[in-house]
Amino acid sequence: MSNHSPDDHLVLDDFRELERIGATPAGGVHRLSGTPEDRLLREWFRSRAEDQGFEVRVDGIGNMFACREFTPGAPYVLVGSHLDSQPLAGRFDGAYGVLAALHAARRVLSRLAAEGVSPPLNLAVVNWFNEEGARFAPSLMGSSVYAGIYSLEDMLAVTDLDGVSVRDALDSIGYRGSDEPPRAACYAEIHIEQGRILEREGIDIGVVEASWYTQKLDITVNGEQSHTGATAMADRRDALVGAAEAVLAVHDATLDFPEGALVSSIGQHVVEPNSPIVVPRRVHMIADLRSADPEVVRAARAALLDRFAAIGEKRRVEFEVDDFDVREVRRFPEAGVSLAERVIASEGLTSRRLSTMAGHDAVAMNSIVPAVLLFVPSVDGVSHCERESTEDEDMLRGVRALTGVVRELLERTPGPPRSAAR
Repeated sequence: MSNHSPDDHLVLDDFRELERIGATPAGGVHRLSGTPEDRLLREWFRSRAEDQGFEVRVDGIGNMFACREFTPGAPYVLVGSHLDSQPLAGRFDGAYGVLAALHAARRVLSRLAAEGVSPPLNLAVVNWFNEEGARFAPSLMGSSVYAGIYSLEDMLAVTDLDGVSVRDALDSIGYRGSDEPPRAACYAEIHIEQGRILEREGIDIGVVEASWYTQKLDITVNGEQSHTGATAMADRRDALVGAAEAVLAVHDATLDFPEGALVSSIGQHVVEPNSPIVVPRRVHMIADLRSADPEVVRAARAALLDRFAAIGEKRRVEFEVDDFDVREVRRFPEAGVSLAERVIASEGLTSRRLSTMAGHDAVAMNSIVPAVLLFVPSVDGVSHCERESTEDEDMLRGVRALTGVVRELLERTPGPPRSAAR
């Protein structure tokens, strides 16, 4: 017999319902931004929020805000994450954070009503658009438009590999809104760790104190299209061969630094014309470099540019390389970190401080308002794949921690804004 409370059962039942949307046969989910699956996720979010008495707003980039006003004219505590996923992805990345935010908000509202308290700040649960950047690049799109990092019009014009724009994708599912988003006082988010530290050390909750430096490179390798059977090997200018060597160079860039100092990958390739009897004329790909130390990334970038030039000369292809989606190291406010640690301890849970290697909407929001980012353990540390998992008890502990943080944030903001928030 389960020892879970009725509130806990509601969390787990909602998650079981949510994970069925876009479910894959191997136990994951596939629900890219602006697709029919995304529309179903949004309808689920709207239904749950309206059932709790929230007013749902949708802004121009498709962000959804479930708003509850306590003090007219006051800014909002925003809490949430994202519902979109990577292709053939796990059930927890992003979606758990939205689910936890909805249930934390529900619990806070219940407690405020029972106490007869009206807080000085308002509350909104948010589902950010296109955090993953899987269909449309860059990632963190919705939260970055909200934060003023990217312009709305520029992001609406971004297209996927099939030439469909963000504007058209949102219109196709009925979620390119025109509502004015709520003005933020601060932001809170909970996410799976996507790493092994919490699981390995037996810690309940991670409190993020900083984000890693991220540098992406937009790489195009240009060769010459020719016949695979009729063109002599010495006459070929094969873009894919040059790109293959570049992939290995990006991977091996980590060997120039102490173990763990740099992570690197190339995850996406577009090969043209992609015919079995044609030597490729062009390959487009994105390299991703990350480190806690910006100088490590800058040194790796410089070395890679030299390596690409050498590969180009050897293979008689040309490299075009542009900087893309550069994110500085950003520290989370000490006041918010300390607040979270106090709340977690008061719940009888353990915590430790972490840095985040991955990007999250909290990183974008932390550029304009104080933000709090919490992690729950990930089984085996795996993420962005169908076997991504987090135990039920860890999810429930996370909701408890987030509930306490949201309640505290409604009473006080952890530090001054970085700049004028919306």
